Amino acid sequence: MKKINILFGGEAGQGPNILTHILGESLVKQGYYIFYSRDYQSLIRGGHNFNVLTISDEPVYSNEKKIDMIIALDENTIKIHEKNLGKNGIILRGKDKNMYFAGRMFKILGLDFKILEKELKELKKRFDENLKEARKGYENAEKQFKLDAPLRKKSAKFENGNQAIAKGAIQSGLDLYYAYPMTPATSVLRELAEKQTEKNFLTFELENEIAVINAAIGSAITGARAMVGTSGGGFDLMAESLSLAGMINIPLVIFLSQRPGPATGVPTYTAQGDLNTARCTGHGEFPRLLVAPGDLNESEELTNQAFYFAEKYKIPSIIINDKHLGESYYTETEDSKMIKIKKSTPLARHSGNETDENTASSCKQEIVEKRVKERMEKMEEIRKESKKFKTYKIYGNAESRNLIVFWGSTKGAILDSIKDLDCKALQILYLKPFPVKVKNELKKASNLILIENNETGQLGDLIAEKTGVFFKETNKILKYNGRPFLSDELKKEIEKRLE
Repeated sequence: MKKINILFGGEAGQGPNILTHILGESLVKQGYYIFYSRDYQSLIRGGHNFNVLTISDEPVYSNEKKIDMIIALDENTIKIHEKNLGKNGIILRGKDKNMYFAGRMFKILGLDFKILEKELKELKKRFDENLKEARKGYENAEKQFKLDAPLRKKSAKFENGNQAIAKGAIQSGLDLYYAYPMTPATSVLRELAEKQTEKNFLTFELENEIAVINAAIGSAITGARAMVGTSGGGFDLMAESLSLAGMINIPLVIFLSQRPGPATGVPTYTAQGDLNTARCTGHGEFPRLLVAPGDLNESEELTNQAFYFAEKYKIPSIIINDKHLGESYYTETEDSKMIKIKKSTPLARHSGNETDENTASSCKQEIVEKRVKERMEKMEEIRKESKKFKTYKIYGNAESRNLIVFWGSTKGAILDSIKDLDCKALQILYLKPFPVKVKNELKKASNLILIENNETGQLGDLIAEKTGVFFKETNKILKYNGRPFLSDELKKEIEKRLE
């Protein structure tokens, strides 16, 4: 398998995103596998933004550090990234418009100009002007890369993780989506808003996250299927109302898209630092579901399962992903498996206090004890029901004694890096209830490796809490600079720790 890695860079507003997406869409339609990620600053204009697109004739889920081609819409891109350019790498530079670079790029990769022309038509923006610039760039370039013939025969979807979250919500019978814009969750709000008329649901942007979750709870009380979306700081503001949802037995789905914290942190970058927050936020003891997808199909399916558990058990269900999974584009050939969910929430009177059989507030000790036990018994029912679903997955060499453990968006780089290594990989999908059965897999391994996008190894701590199995500090591969793992760099780190 040969990969080609292309970096598109420039200031915000110069158009690196559209160049990346046009090439990606075109190649997926031709039968190639594409993955691309986005790196951008919290600026409307200026700064330095770049995308890295990886082309492969086999499934690919991550980028590499080595770059084969740089499309530089400004000189700063070259200064920053030239050090990662491969031996025979190419730089396209100049002050031309971005569609001129699209034409040059297509010619260099040996792609027919008609493919680009078709994409520009579908873009439906300044077609004649864009076509003229693209043709000029195509004519001024020579073919330099030879793409291997694509192996894929199946049709494929090409989308990002947040689009898959939105699809999962729609297919689960979403009625109302509430959000206050907060990167990197905002694109779910936009995606759903564009489809609300067609799919017959409503989206609302309210004044803050406290209003968002309270409005969603109010809607759920009436029997509507409600969902909210936010990132870490907004989720913090929802804490008190999260416990209210746990108290009054109404279904609510919460989408938590992680970015680096604390506080505002690095708002347009990625991290896995909110696992403990998602598990524990909210005062008192009440049941919840917490699931973490690692790819497109899991994003759809786990969103669907979150709605299922919320509706059936009248609990808050939390879907946790991060900026990398949410905004990166993947090629997926398999269809997701969805379940139908019946509505079963009647309109009723609710109180934030403990209540007796007549829903009147009560502080009698026997009533308090009864309500607490009812809530926690529900958690045990959820644990049993979760066994009907895939709560964890195994990849790699099933007989290997080297076991990598991970969750969420690190999946892509891990799968790409272990293809020819003697190791097995364990992905945790359900974080609450935790699948204690994974203890068997952990016990079989003689060498445990933990990979996370945080500094403290929060999944490792959760595993130790639930199974008594600990990871050596030297076998923790942790990245916490706001950037995702790159598969070639990660492979070297894994190799150092293999037995």
